[in-house]
Amino acid sequence: MDLDLFRAALPRGDLWVFGYGSLMWSPGFAFAERSMGLLRGYHRALCILSTRHRGTHRRPGLVMGLCRGGSCWGMAFRIPAARVGTALAKLWNREMPRRVYRARLVPVRVARGRRVRALAFIADPRHPQFVRELDLRSRAQLVAQGVGQRGPCTDYIRSTLRHMAELGVTDPHLARVLETAEAMRARASSRRAR
Repeated sequence: MDLDLFRAALPRGDLWVFGYGSLMWSPGFAFAERSMGLLRGYHRALCILSTRHRGTHRRPGLVMGLCRGGSCWGMAFRIPAARVGTALAKLWNREMPRRVYRARLVPVRVARGRRVRALAFIADPRHPQFVRELDLRSRAQLVAQGVGQRGPCTDYIRSTLRHMAELGVTDPHLARVLETAEAMRARASSRRAR
């Protein structure tokens, strides 16, 4: 969706944004409040080939998207109305250049049981960079090889897991992918050193 169309459809006032990956720990916009948030109906998944931030066209990495089903804990940020335009421009530049996500307002439960409608970036399963089912080793290989403008894919996964742990949330599958990817990187580094 085009940013101008999305903005035109937004209700006036403050805007909440739901982060479930790097937005949790590196939002890149000014906010007035943040809160742990729960989104039902979507889950966090390693499902997007990254050819810019965490990989290249030749050696793509693998980053997260929200996919239908389940639930997802993350971080919700409230942007004051006066800063919504600037924050949206930054978010669109970061998340939407290749249109691999769909921007949606979704219901999120935040602190003290409040419910807010928050902007979330949902993975588009029809996009060519969307990855369907992969086994653990294939996911780990993409994570191990991915290095892009924002650094190694392993750093992205490690930071996400660390911030999830701060929220009291675990993801054993994501942790196994990272462990396997780091072992692959260590083996490759050892072979190069010989």
